[in-house]
Amino acid sequence: MKFTDGFWMTREGYHIQNPTDIRDIVQKGDSLTVYAATKYIRTKGDTLNGTLLKATYSSPMPNVIRVTLNHHKGRVKKSPEFELNYQDVNVDITQDEQGAVLKSGNLEVQIDKTKGWDVSFLYEGKRITGSGQRAAGYITGPSKEAYFREQLDLGVGEYVYGLGERFTPFVKNGQVVDTWNEDGGTSSEQSYKNIPFYLSSKGYGVFVNHPERVSYEIASENVSKVQFSVEGETLEYFIIGGDNPKDVLDNYTKLTGKPALPPAWTFGLWLTTSFTTDYDEATVNHFVDGMAERDLPLSVFHFDCFWMKEYQWSDFVWDEAMFPDPEGMIRRLKDKGLKICAWINPYIAEKSYLFDEGMENGYLVKTADGSVWQWDMWQAGMALVDFTNPDAVKWYKSKLEVLLDQGVDSFKTDFGERIPTDVVYFDGSDPVKMHNYYTHLYNKAVFELLEEKIGKNEAALFARSATAGGQQFPVHWGGDCSSTYESMAESLRGGLSLGLSGFGFWSHDISGFENTATPDVYKRWVQFGLLSSHSRLHGSTSYRVPWLFDEESVDVVRDFTKLKNSLMPYLYNSAQESTVKGIPMMRAMVLDFPEDPATYSLDTQYMFGDSILVAPIFNKEGDVTYYLPEGTWTNFLTGNKVQGGRFVRENHNFRTLPMMIKPNSLIAVGATNSKPDYDFANEVSLHLFELADGNTAQAVVVNQQAEQELVVNVTRNGSVLEVRAEGAGKPWNMVLRGIESVSSVEGGSQAAGEQGIVVTAAAGVSSLKIQL
Repeated sequence: MKFTDGFWMTREGYHIQNPTDIRDIVQKGDSLTVYAATKYIRTKGDTLNGTLLKATYSSPMPNVIRVTLNHHKGRVKKSPEFELNYQDVNVDITQDEQGAVLKSGNLEVQIDKTKGWDVSFLYEGKRITGSGQRAAGYITGPSKEAYFREQLDLGVGEYVYGLGERFTPFVKNGQVVDTWNEDGGTSSEQSYKNIPFYLSSKGYGVFVNHPERVSYEIASENVSKVQFSVEGETLEYFIIGGDNPKDVLDNYTKLTGKPALPPAWTFGLWLTTSFTTDYDEATVNHFVDGMAERDLPLSVFHFDCFWMKEYQWSDFVWDEAMFPDPEGMIRRLKDKGLKICAWINPYIAEKSYLFDEGMENGYLVKTADGSVWQWDMWQAGMALVDFTNPDAVKWYKSKLEVLLDQGVDSFKTDFGERIPTDVVYFDGSDPVKMHNYYTHLYNKAVFELLEEKIGKNEAALFARSATAGGQQFPVHWGGDCSSTYESMAESLRGGLSLGLSGFGFWSHDISGFENTATPDVYKRWVQFGLLSSHSRLHGSTSYRVPWLFDEESVDVVRDFTKLKNSLMPYLYNSAQESTVKGIPMMRAMVLDFPEDPATYSLDTQYMFGDSILVAPIFNKEGDVTYYLPEGTWTNFLTGNKVQGGRFVRENHNFRTLPMMIKPNSLIAVGATNSKPDYDFANEVSLHLFELADGNTAQAVVVNQQAEQELVVNVTRNGSVLEVRAEGAGKPWNMVLRGIESVSSVEGGSQAAGEQGIVVTAAAGVSSLKIQL
């Protein structure tokens, strides 16, 4: 939101008061409060009839500084608030005539009271950002409404990322962003997942602690500042430091919650009924059996909206005309090795039998006069479950529990964005704050039910909407995209932005949701989709089974589904890393290569875990341009070696794409490609790529409980590879990619393989020495 008209003028009807003259700095425990007048005080009389703004600095955890800007603190503070995790922290505070310093870990804030208003944030002694004259401000508008804003410095060449799943340009400089969840598809500035957190290319993050609308002007209203503002008397934000961008995400997700670990089966291929297509049990079996007949590994089958009767969403009752024996059908599908997902939402149509139950018991959101809030968008007479009412949460869970007892394994928690603000909640929550926060309570309730019924690390959603903290309830997908290359690219931008907002796992509708893709778009998107953390074939008005596109589509789905399944030892360890460190599985290049300026704006490629670079192809012809950081990279699919430190142009058919392995990598490849959930350590192959002299490559293989089963380190000293394995209780081998011969192997045997020499450790041996 803009408050100024150019650099000098204020917009008509607005009045801005900036902290100008620091009058006092008070230490209270581990916090500092700065009192600043909004004009220079020259006489005692100047203290009268004026405004005194307050800024309080504290630390909720090491390397994080909390800033609370306040005008009148006596206003009632309404829920909801983000659920944040504070830690005990040793804070160092010093004061002198020049000002004050508060230090937490390696991050500090310096307040210089000799310059009027001058606040600097430093990490390891280096200034990263700050707030100066005319930056922070208390503002009144034309209708006497109040706002608080902050403007933090943006350095030369500094880029801003994140703010949720945004489909606009990846670098947010120059954009105006309002964090207000909306159902706007992937082709607009609207977002299903608005997260008031941004990450800077300078290696720090800023989290604005407000669930309601936060309005950002990112190098827009003032081109050298990031401005954010909220309506009200208080603005609170956190400066989050770290040694690198990954550390910043680690600290941010320590504060707002780490992603849970999805079960291994969720990483396989999902297939759905699509949305408005015609389907019954026979249709489902036709698709499932058709996949099996064509040797296309399928892990999950999803039933979209019309598993329930029209006009009755959501009553969580199967349409008996289409599915007369749901328990038997689910049992038969599970006998084929499938997990089952069902579509739900938090809306109760008037024709649903649940409407009367909810109305009579006070489980539905109300209007000011006590009526049930309703409208006719989406479902006729639709109402909202009031998740601020604990009894309503129990009631909602009890209805879903019936489906779990029938054999459903997961829920697609759709919608949660179109939440009205002219309503009354059971607990008195502010409806404006609840607009974005409603989805958090909705997804949390469903995720908790899955954990209660199925078990921790067995719960998984397929969620569309989110706010800060929503990363704790994976998986999330990108919403309604179109069946075009442009929409494929905008989906990737959204996923990369969401990953830089603390979300570990992300998916998208392979080949697009709206309309029907051409065969070439389908095949290119299949490659991208099966090299994403989660992979789902889903559409709106047409089916997504590959044989409806062309025969080569069948081959491409088979190739890349089996490829992903075989990579599960590598991928599941990457997933575990996401839950521990808060970094996404699909990573923008800048996250892994922050010292390489060429990566700062890359949004058509990504790292898939630590070692695999993926560059999807966005055209029929197969032309692709991508960037490789320094070193010799190897295409996992073709074995082709490419020198990095430059942009590369290539052409690929539909069976390959740039899937490049970082040098000095050891990739764990499983012995199974027919499913994603298997014994990852048994007969695992460790593929070694371009290990340079003096370097060590490591592979960690975990089981489905995320427990380490095998850790292998390979160190190169000249022409000798020294291999050490811990936990090697199951057979394993190592593939020396691109190496056709070795002189000798101590502790094992060697054999020629299609991709290089295969070295197999002898039984019980935990170390090998390979002479190249």
